[in-house]
Amino acid sequence: MRTLYGGDKLRYVPIDTDTAPEESANGTIGHGETDMKEPMDKDVQMTAADNGEPVDKGVQATDTEDQVDRDVQVTAADIARLGDVGRAAVSNWRRRHDDFPHPVGGTATSPAFSLGEIKEWLLGHSEGRVLPAREWLWQDLRAGVPEEDLADLIADLGAFLVYLDREGDDWAALSAADDAAVAAVLPERVLAACAAPMRNPPPTKCLIRGRLPLLRRVATLAAEDGAGKTFAFLRERYFELHTKRMYATPEPVARLMAELCGPSPEVVLDPACGSGALLKALRDHSDRGVRLLLGQDADEATARLTAAHLALHAATVRVSFGDSLRQDAFPGTLVDAVVCNPPFNDRAWGYEELTADPRWEYGLPPRMESELAWVQHALSHLGPGGIAVMLMPPAVANRRSGRRVRAQLIRRGALRAVITLPLGSIPNMAVALTLWILRRPADSGTPGHVLMVDTSDRQEGFARVAVDAWERFEAGADVDEPGVSRAVPAIDVLDDDIDLTPARYLAPPPADLSPERVTGQRSRMADLLRLVAELVPAVESSRGPKDLPMVPLAELLRRGMLTIHHQSPVRPGEPSEVPDGLTVLTAEDVVDDTPPSATTPDIAVQHEIIVRPGDVLVPNVTRRPAARVAGEGAPVLGLRLSLLRPDPALLDPHFVAGFLSGSVNLRNYATVGSRAQMDVRRAELPLLPIEEQREYGTLNEKHTKSDPLNPHSRVLDARQDHLDIGRLRAISGTSSAAFQSAAVSRTNRRAEATFLGSHGIHFPPMEKMPDSSYSGIRSVPHSP
Repeated sequence: MRTLYGGDKLRYVPIDTDTAPEESANGTIGHGETDMKEPMDKDVQMTAADNGEPVDKGVQATDTEDQVDRDVQVTAADIARLGDVGRAAVSNWRRRHDDFPHPVGGTATSPAFSLGEIKEWLLGHSEGRVLPAREWLWQDLRAGVPEEDLADLIADLGAFLVYLDREGDDWAALSAADDAAVAAVLPERVLAACAAPMRNPPPTKCLIRGRLPLLRRVATLAAEDGAGKTFAFLRERYFELHTKRMYATPEPVARLMAELCGPSPEVVLDPACGSGALLKALRDHSDRGVRLLLGQDADEATARLTAAHLALHAATVRVSFGDSLRQDAFPGTLVDAVVCNPPFNDRAWGYEELTADPRWEYGLPPRMESELAWVQHALSHLGPGGIAVMLMPPAVANRRSGRRVRAQLIRRGALRAVITLPLGSIPNMAVALTLWILRRPADSGTPGHVLMVDTSDRQEGFARVAVDAWERFEAGADVDEPGVSRAVPAIDVLDDDIDLTPARYLAPPPADLSPERVTGQRSRMADLLRLVAELVPAVESSRGPKDLPMVPLAELLRRGMLTIHHQSPVRPGEPSEVPDGLTVLTAEDVVDDTPPSATTPDIAVQHEIIVRPGDVLVPNVTRRPAARVAGEGAPVLGLRLSLLRPDPALLDPHFVAGFLSGSVNLRNYATVGSRAQMDVRRAELPLLPIEEQREYGTLNEKHTKSDPLNPHSRVLDARQDHLDIGRLRAISGTSSAAFQSAAVSRTNRRAEATFLGSHGIHFPPMEKMPDSSYSGIRSVPHSP
């Protein structure tokens, strides 16, 4: 087997011409469920990427200085990337190929494999397929150095890519020389090329002769994809592997913070820069171009990677390593703008050692208020008129310990605006964060107002709302939009609490009682009433025998009229027979009548029970009684579900589903807190000829096809019992009033009447019947 690098792909060509072609992707190498690419002609002569010379057939193209030094572990996702296939294909390989490597670590649901074994297996089964070179390069990087040196290697590759980006012609001439000659001069030339954009870059450690084959591969990828895109890929893979090392501010929030800084800052600083997302957003937003980007991060590896990342995007950057509060890398430097997403709730920020620090001109930050230390650090770096935008937790606005500092920020005109962001705009945060906008006053005058903005109910357009309010405020225009924004007099904020929560100062929005809204509501109510009338069937008062026998499902199971299946979870240490990447139908999907929402192995199920069209699915524990007839899609059965597979010649599936979810079976549900629990074997069905079953099945199917996302679907739930009443009256001739009393409790009737009345819908009152007459029937409340 030989390896040839070219463009952004690897092509593996077998030397043995007698090898049989590989199977298609039905469980073998391929792209998911499609056939793999056409194998390349074994007689086609390829050229090596390092020097363009032809490679003789039968010669293994390897370099002894670029061998794997250690064997690392890879996941199924890594294998899918290496093979250029989906996760499902990897699961198929494990099942269908006896020689597929066994796991060497991980868990039963997320196994890990030896990289060396996986690479050998892929090479042996590729049969001329084109594989992604950059994914193989990334894994070779992991295997080529100790884990603690991986960040330095990627940072040095970033410096090398900056050199390629700026001195591409020089590399083209230099790379033609032998490795010894290249290694002698390359570090010096890389540092010279990086000096301008990176301001005193650290010396490289990995640009040595032994790494030159690796550098040539990187240069080949950069020639194809561009230096910036190539480094972004390596950096992204590194941070995926070290998720705790870096947190990136989401792009929409970073872009908003950049817009709030204005259109023309020339020198900007982020004292906790992390991945550099805020600095990059400022550089992209500035209409005149940022002259200098300054950043500092407590993690050395992150700082180096960020410096190379920003330098590759045509910016002059200086990123330093260290704790900005304890070891400020830019003392005395004044900038036009500061953007920062500082560490929150940091109790070890240096309170004792920084007590007399001159930066605390607005007051000593309390021991538990590290955020106020970052605020004053940002202000200390602003020139007159400079602006700082800080991402802050909401508690900083009203903690009692920080009142004095907040009061001084307002009295001296430093705090200009507080903006509440929507919950969810910052992932993995359980609270809605805020933006503080601060200015270094250009004169001794004290501004009379502070802008308060609340965008918490503007999930889509929150950035535009915030920017518009800030621009009007800066221009001196009146800002007072109820529920959204207001320019609050500073004296109103300077009370005993100094609470900077925007919602506290905003007037509630007025009720919209315009004629257009009233007319629209009336039209929607009329449409709703027509829909309800269509859903309630007309039934005869009496037909058929008075007492139709009900048969439990356990008896139908014994007679062979249906089968019942249940799923089991995967217990620790047990294997699962279900491959990864299959869709799983959950109990919530059945209740909400939505498509399968989960996949394996996220939902770890034991048995590969495939749901077929016509199966009846019943949640065992649910918010409300529910049953659903399965359609197309063939998902795997999830947990807490009973699957009923009726004999279609004896039982109509929609007939079964209708009675399982109807009021006639409410007594078989047990209430557990706010949910209902059912043993499906105890549920009962009437024995009817198959023709009559299909009539009632058609009725149930029509009802269940109503749009579950319709805003009036709660009203449809309220009339569910009336549909059941119609079915049972037609079967047994029981009076409507009796079933109404039995199926709907007094509490539920009041709740339904309140809900319907709020929508302008009033049904005639039900006849009152003594509850003791139907003591054996219990109702299960519908959860809203």
